[in-house]
Amino acid sequence: MNDPEFEKGSTAAQSPLSRAMVLLLAVTCGAAVANIYYAQPLLPVISEALGVSAGAGGLIVTASQIGYALSLALLVPLGDVLERRRLVSGLLALSAVALLGAAAAPSLGALYASVALVGVTSAVAQIVVPLAASLAADHERGAVVGTVMSGLLIGIMLARTVAGMLAEFGDWRLVFVFAALVMVVLAITLRLALSLVPPAAKTSYPRLLHSVVTLVRTESLLRRRMALAAVGMGGFTVLWTASSFLLAGPIYGYGPAVIGLFGLVGVVGAAAAAAAGRLADRGRARQVTTGGLIVLTASWGGLVLAGQGGPLGLSALMVGIVALNPAQQALLISHQSVLYRRVPHARSRVTTALMVSAFAGSTVASALTAALYPLVGWAGVSALGAVIALIGLAVWSLELLRPSPAEPLADPSADENLHTEVHPARTSPADPHRTHHPHAQETTDA
Repeated sequence: MNDPEFEKGSTAAQSPLSRAMVLLLAVTCGAAVANIYYAQPLLPVISEALGVSAGAGGLIVTASQIGYALSLALLVPLGDVLERRRLVSGLLALSAVALLGAAAAPSLGALYASVALVGVTSAVAQIVVPLAASLAADHERGAVVGTVMSGLLIGIMLARTVAGMLAEFGDWRLVFVFAALVMVVLAITLRLALSLVPPAAKTSYPRLLHSVVTLVRTESLLRRRMALAAVGMGGFTVLWTASSFLLAGPIYGYGPAVIGLFGLVGVVGAAAAAAAGRLADRGRARQVTTGGLIVLTASWGGLVLAGQGGPLGLSALMVGIVALNPAQQALLISHQSVLYRRVPHARSRVTTALMVSAFAGSTVASALTAALYPLVGWAGVSALGAVIALIGLAVWSLELLRPSPAEPLADPSADENLHTEVHPARTSPADPHRTHHPHAQETTDA
């Protein structure tokens, strides 16, 4: 996910990152992204406490996703032009303030505003991943990025478990206070543990954002993978938003702690991401995509049975989670793999485009789920999930029939505006007689 063209001295000899530092970056990434998922298992409790409908309460997730998507588009690219230690620690501190605002929110409107700001600051997770890649030595970069990405995926799933347990033994506001304390600890720790990480680029912010738009306009492979990312994250959101209402409703009647435990089942997705990455490295990214979309679609056929309740319904829900979650994560890794190979010099900007699309899909899906669940129940939102998956199959069929160019781009016109800002060659401090071309590809495992 790093951007080799922009990394000054990226070829310089670097000492391997310590295991402690890699773990710290993985925990930071997971804890930051968890902030936008804590509310999911708490939606019924929050709705009741604030005296609002289930549909209005469900929009809490939508508000945080909107903030996150906007930040992916407008804030994450700053990781290329600002000193990253200060940027990361500052965003973590701001996240703590926003989380405390959510904990103290006296009304639903105030909570909407607070969680939207939480979403904005939580996008720091997508700055930490390329930061880890740039700090790692060449021989360990894939392993480091893989570990940090696993932290992100585990953070998403464990957020539900942690939130459910804390709410069961305290109050839903305690969850946000806990998350704020975690952000403060991580902000201070990273500030002390990291050395200065200088800007990777010298270019204007508008020009940097414009290059993302240009890539989207000129690369059909990117556009199609963005559509598939929206499909995958949309299905993921439908499942986890609606399941909170299903499990808390009259069919099951579970409390927040039990609902949160279902997040442990979703941790399987972290292992699937690693496996998908290895297959993609062997040139099987298209097979991973095909298999992921088939499993994603088929999983809704079993998930609809969860609405029946009882042992059969519970088993159907757990099997559906085990199937859908890894499928979604495998799809994301396959998208990253082919896009990073296609545009090796612009991985940070590709990440912005891909993740904006993914979370736009998530935002739309969460809004539709919140609106439809009170009207059509679990069966209706299961049908919504299946329709979203079928849209993904249609997009992928187009790609199979008319493949987009996928060979690496050495000098794409999408970066014309940035080439004037970067030296065509630079001398590596490790070897003053050896030059490094800015378009040389660096291997990054997703």
